[in-house]
Amino acid sequence: MDQWIYTMRCPGILALAIILSMTQCCVLSESRSPHGLKSNPQLGEGSITTALHRRFRRTWVWEPMLVPEEDPTPRVIGQLKSDNEKVDNSIKYILSGEGAGEMFEIDEYSGEIRTLQKLDREQKAFYVLQAQALDRSSNEPVEPQSEFIIKVQDINDNIPQFQNEPYISSIPEMCPIGTTVAQVTATDADDPLFGNNAKLIYSILQGEPYFSVEPKTGIIVTSMSDMDREAREQYLVVVQVKDMLGLSGGYSASTTVTISLTDVNDNGPTFQHNLYTFAVPESAPVGTTVGRIKADDGDLGIHARMNYSLEDLEDSGTFKVQTDPVTQEGVVLLAKSLDYESKRRFVMAAEAVNDHIDTHFLSYNEFRDRTTLKIVVEDVDEPPIFSEPDYKWKILENAATGTIVGTVSARDTDSVNNPIRYSIDKSSDIRKAFKIDPNNGTVTIAKPLDREEEAWHNLTITAKETKQNHLSSSAVVFIQVLDINDNAPMLARDYKSHVCEGTQSGELIQLINAVDLDDPKEGHHFYFSMVTEKHINPNFTIRDNQDNSASILARRSSFTRSDRTQYLLPVMVVDSGSPALSSTTTLTISVCSCQPAGHCPTSGVEAQALPMGVSLQTLLGLVICLATFTVLSILMLILRRHRRKQQEGPGGNKKELELPERVSEKVLRYEELGGGRGGDLGGFCQPVVPLRPHPRRRDRRLRREDVAASIRMSMSLRHSHLIGPDDDIFKQFIMDRLDEADKDPYVPPFDCLRSYTYEGTGSATGSLSSLESWDFVDADQSPRDPGLRLVRLTLWQGGVEEEMTF
Repeated sequence: MDQWIYTMRCPGILALAIILSMTQCCVLSESRSPHGLKSNPQLGEGSITTALHRRFRRTWVWEPMLVPEEDPTPRVIGQLKSDNEKVDNSIKYILSGEGAGEMFEIDEYSGEIRTLQKLDREQKAFYVLQAQALDRSSNEPVEPQSEFIIKVQDINDNIPQFQNEPYISSIPEMCPIGTTVAQVTATDADDPLFGNNAKLIYSILQGEPYFSVEPKTGIIVTSMSDMDREAREQYLVVVQVKDMLGLSGGYSASTTVTISLTDVNDNGPTFQHNLYTFAVPESAPVGTTVGRIKADDGDLGIHARMNYSLEDLEDSGTFKVQTDPVTQEGVVLLAKSLDYESKRRFVMAAEAVNDHIDTHFLSYNEFRDRTTLKIVVEDVDEPPIFSEPDYKWKILENAATGTIVGTVSARDTDSVNNPIRYSIDKSSDIRKAFKIDPNNGTVTIAKPLDREEEAWHNLTITAKETKQNHLSSSAVVFIQVLDINDNAPMLARDYKSHVCEGTQSGELIQLINAVDLDDPKEGHHFYFSMVTEKHINPNFTIRDNQDNSASILARRSSFTRSDRTQYLLPVMVVDSGSPALSSTTTLTISVCSCQPAGHCPTSGVEAQALPMGVSLQTLLGLVICLATFTVLSILMLILRRHRRKQQEGPGGNKKELELPERVSEKVLRYEELGGGRGGDLGGFCQPVVPLRPHPRRRDRRLRREDVAASIRMSMSLRHSHLIGPDDDIFKQFIMDRLDEADKDPYVPPFDCLRSYTYEGTGSATGSLSSLESWDFVDADQSPRDPGLRLVRLTLWQGGVEEEMTF
């Protein structure tokens, strides 16, 4: 029969196994070992069933293999042996499954299983492996594949760790003993089912006698009552946890729990002083802060909020108190004006009461406190005080100069009672229409008043002490000027009336209104009428509409411009004042050739564009002719500019700069006569020819300033006898011309002589030209008479004929 034999080779493990399993050694049958016999992936489920039905009897000693964790020494932990092995080393043992070849290996000859490296139970607690026995000669299995488990035995190699750190908690002050504060929780990665490695116990290292902790649950509770936040607000409790139930050799860890005491209203307000004294000047305005009082409260937040109140023994209401929401101070404010001369000292009681009262800790009266306030009024030199803050007076506009308008009164409230002088601020009465008596404050009229010019006068009157500090104060006086009927009514505007040629009798010509600068209490009422004449107006009539307007009506028909172009109609307007005033205005009514709708094109007068009888058509023709002439002029100007540009283009010849006729420039040419021999002097003197156009001048324009300067220079040389060769102007002019001739690359290949009025002095034959000197005869011939070389200069154009010789 085939048999597997499993032998434990670890004495320590075997001893431990004996203690745990009471040293059981039995043959593992198919029914007892659900893990000892597993199906071979190569055989399949049917094969296993067949094997079970055959009931092979095997002699196993099967117990789970135990391997201690964290043991780095490779060691044999067990051995597999088959009964079919008749000859040594005839069977080959193979190990597969979890950790095979990495964590565990098997000796293929002896079947010994040994570890390869240390194991960590916290990473993996057990390994499932499969063993198989093969015949070395045939490589056929001699035993079905079996499965077994290697368990990693736990050791105490992990330190307990607290979870959810840091721990922060709070409890109300004055709480009873046993109040739950917080719970700390620690974990241990060791095996909780094996020994005491993972069994924890809690204790307090710091925080007694105020707090304690449940050893097994880690719940922290209070162990002292009446803990006062005002005495100590925060506690740091250190809790320790140990594994192995606190036995020696175990690991431990600690954490700190921050415990704060929250406030409750267990304190009332308390004033630090029984008497508060303040001083305030009598001139302080209402609302001035007199002082601050403070009642201390050891609580916080809403429990420290309080209200202040004043109990005025004299019930004057001169002061009030408000609570500052930020500092919880009582702010004493001035509620009424002070007068040192009337009352100099105030005594009152102040009380502070908590807003939120909790009678669980204190009685009702313990949440309030009282103190005494003493306020002293300081004397101040005050300015005079008017009897009224402002004055309102009325006066007729026709009041005579010197009429009394009213009287102001002021007094010095100080005990000294200084005398007072009155004056009117100049800026408030620019016209100086009023004056005031400086001693008694009587205001009178200084100049005539006119309501239509200024209906109200706002005067600023100053009262000033005549002694000590000369303090002053001011009051405003409003003077209303009352109206009288002193303005005659007049028409509302300058009416431009017209009557159409086809107007019928009784037809409305114009609606007129009137205005009056006066302002009567009962309102305006005007009466309209025509000026009384000897004869009734045959053309127009006026109808009063009784609403301060009147209608001008046509009295007849058939108005024509040929008969008359204008009519004058005097209109009289009378007001309802007492006495009544009136005015007369003459309306000009023009006759108009109206349009069919009755509209006059030019406000009643037919258009007269030209007073000389020029019709509208003629005027229109003149405008068209003027516009045509303007357009033609513009076109001609454009055409002229276009032609000029064509002439000045690259292919054209630019016009030479035109100099004034009085500027003369001569060119004197020479050439060898008779093949270089002397000839007649008359052949040398060529006719005067104009200068050739200068090519370079085509490419640029002379600046207007340069041309003008050159012309001025040439004109100044007309009187050359006034300029000498040492003159700077003359030298500069000659040098500029020589430099221009020498540097000009476009000059012809012959010399030229530019002659000027002044050719220099000091030599009969000298010359300033660039030709220097030349001779008419050969070198071997005798010179001719020097007199023949005298050449008369061409007269300067515009100058007086003079004879000059070199």
